Amino acid sequence: MSSENASAPNFIRNQIYDEIEAGRVDKVVTRFPPEPNGFLHIGHAKSICLNFGLAEMFGGDCHLRFDDTNPAKEEQAYIDAIKEDVSWLGFEWAGPVRYASDYFDQLYAWAQHLIREGKAYVDDLSPDEIREYRGTLTEPGRASPWRDRDPQESLELLERMRAGEFNEGERVLRARIDMAAPNINLRDPILYRIRHAHHHQTGDSWKIYPSYDFAHGQSDAIEGVTHSICTLEFEDHRPLYEWFLDNLPVPAKPRQIEFARLNMNYTLTSKRKLKLLVDEGIVDGWDDPRMPTISGMRRRGYTPASIRKFCEMIGVTRADGGLVDIAMLYHAIRADLEDNAPRAMCVLNPLRVVLTNVAEDHEEVYEVPGHPAREDMPVRRVPFARELFIDRDDFMEEPPKKFFRLAPGQEVRLRNAYVIRCDEVVKDAAGEIVELRCSVDFDTLGRNPEGRKVKGVIHWVSAAQAVPMEVRLYDNLFLVEQPDKDKDADFLEHLNPDSLQVCQAMGEPSLADAAPESRFQFERVGYFCADRHACRDGRLVFNRTVGLKDSWAKVQKQEAQKQDGQKKG
Repeated sequence: MSSENASAPNFIRNQIYDEIEAGRVDKVVTRFPPEPNGFLHIGHAKSICLNFGLAEMFGGDCHLRFDDTNPAKEEQAYIDAIKEDVSWLGFEWAGPVRYASDYFDQLYAWAQHLIREGKAYVDDLSPDEIREYRGTLTEPGRASPWRDRDPQESLELLERMRAGEFNEGERVLRARIDMAAPNINLRDPILYRIRHAHHHQTGDSWKIYPSYDFAHGQSDAIEGVTHSICTLEFEDHRPLYEWFLDNLPVPAKPRQIEFARLNMNYTLTSKRKLKLLVDEGIVDGWDDPRMPTISGMRRRGYTPASIRKFCEMIGVTRADGGLVDIAMLYHAIRADLEDNAPRAMCVLNPLRVVLTNVAEDHEEVYEVPGHPAREDMPVRRVPFARELFIDRDDFMEEPPKKFFRLAPGQEVRLRNAYVIRCDEVVKDAAGEIVELRCSVDFDTLGRNPEGRKVKGVIHWVSAAQAVPMEVRLYDNLFLVEQPDKDKDADFLEHLNPDSLQVCQAMGEPSLADAAPESRFQFERVGYFCADRHACRDGRLVFNRTVGLKDSWAKVQKQEAQKQDGQKKG
């Protein structure tokens, strides 16, 4: 399957097409290079779809490579989760999973090469001094006292750094470029730092680790990557990326292209801040259905197709700073589930109904389509008996005008069944409604009642066969569009206290054997997914993916009507 839609805006696709037409590129090779220091989020999904989609579109390869240069923040659990996410989205990487650590020996040899060429040196300045000497955006930096250190001495010190003879922060290896460069990234950037940390791939064999900037481009070159696609925050790093490729005997020279990252309203995509939510117990782990992580969205009920479709819809541009409306994401999943999710009835807030003119041993079973437009889906067997549950929201004792649900003396149709009338309201000692006593019009199964019009239709379940379940209603985790817009404020102040509500619900019997991650439309309620963790524990828990109302589709329709009106005018 291809995640690339030729009609969606994608300037990178157009550039690659021109390069191939001009004969400058033979085989397209891209890569998705996550740092294994957290779970992937919706912004990474955009990059995954872009890199794998371009390789697929042009008959090339896409590598999965972990840029694992900071063992203090990396875990094998993150690596496993990332591989699972990429596979779940429907993509296959070319060849084995790769790691920047696979190339540590070569990177070290290239660092030695730069020292011998007079283009790198071991610096004894402290981290604070390096920052001070670096200068500012308006003032040039100052040369380190060790900048002209003899290459042979730097080579010997680098070897001792590698052997673990020095403390962390005591020395670094820096490139020798230009301390007065307008681009601050070229002011003698750090190539290696001392880190006495166990590495998940290389164990304890290394005491120094390359910087991301030094490892990234050279790893691309080693792998024969043709297009190194990254987000716009790396645009200022491109001159450094190219400097390394120009000054090292690399086997290839990839081209770095930047695109605008995904910024979506009511959402955070900072791994540091997402990790804080996890560490502080504000959410239930990285795959909490309120999290914008791919695993969280999966647990909430999003499908791979819906996420890929969303990434197509937003396109690929260089225009940065705009917010993507989260309603677009909701639209993508609704469109998928509308076509593919079987239907069922579930009562979130049950209110007992006794049908007084139905015998206590009466039972009917209706065969109801699993999906109104899908003959390939099995029918559901829905039992009907004397006692039912309806949703409390579908009854009002003193209804306003145009309340077309149940009220004293008022009629509604039970979905797929009869018309009933509320004759009596039963309350407890505290005045709370505990039961409705209603009567059935037996002449209304599959047809309208004689001489009167019943406007309301409500969902229900038979009380005796109802399946008890927990239903979790999820909403946006934040109350404001940009929770981290004010850098001086605490983004946690914008948390939505109602982002999770739990209902003890009753569902129709067809839901009893719901498989983990199976998705349903609960009629008149929304789209829901069986929680995979709960299912493994033998519990029946459903997570709300999204409601039925599609505000984005409405916006699109209004915009189309507006444009049509302008054309006619």
